[in-house]
Amino acid sequence: MHIAVFSQYHTNPDCPATSRHYTLLTHIAKAHRVTLLTTPAWKGQRLSQAYPWVPAGVEIREARVPYNNKMGTARRALAFAQYGLWAVREGLRIDRPDVIWGISTPLTAAWAAAQVAHWRKVPWVFEVQDLWPSFPIAMGAVPTALARQQLYKLEKRLYASARHILPLSPDMTRYVTDLGIPAGKVTTVLNGTDQELAAHATLEAVQALRQQQELMGKRVILYAGTFGRANDIPTLVAAAEAMAATDTDAVWLFLGHGFFEPLIAAAAARSPRQIRLVGGQARHEVFTWFRLADVSIVSFLGLPVLDSNSPAKLYDSLVVGTPIIVTNQGWTRALVEQHNCGWYVPAGDAAALTTKLQELLAQPEVLTAAGSRGQALAIEEFDRQRLAQRVQIILEDASGKR
Repeated sequence: MHIAVFSQYHTNPDCPATSRHYTLLTHIAKAHRVTLLTTPAWKGQRLSQAYPWVPAGVEIREARVPYNNKMGTARRALAFAQYGLWAVREGLRIDRPDVIWGISTPLTAAWAAAQVAHWRKVPWVFEVQDLWPSFPIAMGAVPTALARQQLYKLEKRLYASARHILPLSPDMTRYVTDLGIPAGKVTTVLNGTDQELAAHATLEAVQALRQQQELMGKRVILYAGTFGRANDIPTLVAAAEAMAATDTDAVWLFLGHGFFEPLIAAAAARSPRQIRLVGGQARHEVFTWFRLADVSIVSFLGLPVLDSNSPAKLYDSLVVGTPIIVTNQGWTRALVEQHNCGWYVPAGDAAALTTKLQELLAQPEVLTAAGSRGQALAIEEFDRQRLAQRVQIILEDASGKR
């Protein structure tokens, strides 16, 4: 079977990114022919050369469309349009696929997949990584009422035309079915984590990293991920600075890049012992940082659309036994409270976050027990190898050739 994959952002484990689809494609390409239509936007951000750019068996076609998360709204929109138009042209040139897999974000990637599916008369599967256009609209990136209306209409058409829909969280699934899409054509496939990469975070590796970073005897709070506008970074910085003023044994580590990097850098300059901007880490190395931490933060702004997020850092933290604090009211709060593997603090409340962290760091046995419960959950439910099997079956069923 031939599967065409439309994804604007391809990454591999050498990149400071989740690399979800690298794992999924590695599994699927063992059984099927795969053509990936993407861009090399992340290729220049590789931090190591431990992995091939694409998995064995994957044929790659790349559009030379630049993109990074520091771009303004207009520049991003141009990049999305450029990729979408290129992907339609390229999708009509490749050998006819049996099924198309369109991965949003952005919505234009899914639009391109749907267009090619229509013209080639093949089914397509729609993977929903974030709720578009609801997310950019909530962030103020779509200023006119007409544009918002047209994007919502496009979203509904794409849901209707897809043979199957794969949202990354139960809240996303609920959103889709609430639009009138039959529940039978929607399957939740969580973001998940890479257990084989998590196994690299041995006690020896953690100890070596702790010594290298001069963190012996320190209690570590970790934020690892994008420093984006949606991630409530100013609240984390405010909490870090409040703790730096009174608690010399607690150290905040910020791993990543993005819009608020200068804000973090300024705080780190003011409190270099308690606040550190580490920068991005390769996917296969980030798990050691998670295991090093006493607790990690999974933060977003308090917008309802963000409650549905399925952030990789949640799964990556839990799989190595590090408990988490979440700041959203949605399914992630329900998850950590149901399984007692983390805690909820409202978004935007730096004082509440500071108080909760001080309370938890004073009870290491509570953190250890919560981390153990989270690790057991992650091993049982969040393994990307199992998720890859599920996605492969859905693609096979959609093609009608299983």
